[in-house]
Amino acid sequence: MEPNLSESPGGQTIGVRHVLDVRTGISSLEDMTVRHFPSYSEARANLRGVLDAANAGVVTTLERDHTRFAVVDGELLRSQLATLRPAHAVVTAEGGGWSAFLPGLPISGEGEDLDAAINDLIDALRDYATDWNDRLHVAANHEANWAVAALVELSTDEQLRSWLLTFDTAAGQ
Repeated sequence: MEPNLSESPGGQTIGVRHVLDVRTGISSLEDMTVRHFPSYSEARANLRGVLDAANAGVVTTLERDHTRFAVVDGELLRSQLATLRPAHAVVTAEGGGWSAFLPGLPISGEGEDLDAAINDLIDALRDYATDWNDRLHVAANHEANWAVAALVELSTDEQLRSWLLTFDTAAGQ
C-alpha cells in the first residue's frame, strides 16, 4: 500500500500508511478506568467490566498467586496469532497425490488432490492441538508451540485453510 504523504505542522512530509478505526461501543471512558485487577476475587466481582474491557480491545489483566493473566477477545487473539505466526506451509505434488506439512512441526497431511491434502493437514493440526493441550505442552521439544495450538483452538476449519494457504510476502523479501 502506498503511504499517503502529508505535511506535519513543522513543515516536514510524513508518510501515513493507514488510520486505525476507533471502537465506539463503550458508554464512557469511566467504564474502562479499572482494567487491571490485583486479585482473582476483584476480577470475579467485576467480571462484566473485565469482559467489557477485553471486548473493547483494551489491555485487561488480573493477578492470581503472583501470576498476571491477560483477558483478550478470542477473535482478536486468533487474528493476531495468524499474523504473527505464519504457517509457512509446504505443499508438493508427489506420487500421483499431494502432501502438505509445516516445517519444524510434526504435522503433515496428504491426499489425492490439494484440497484433500489441506483437509488432512487441518485434521492433523486439530489432533496436534489436542495432544499439545493434553500432554505435549510440558515436553521440551513442543513447549514453544503454544501459538500454533492456540491458533488451532481458536480457528474454524476455513480460517485454518486461509492461514495455511496464505503466502507470507514479508518472508520473501
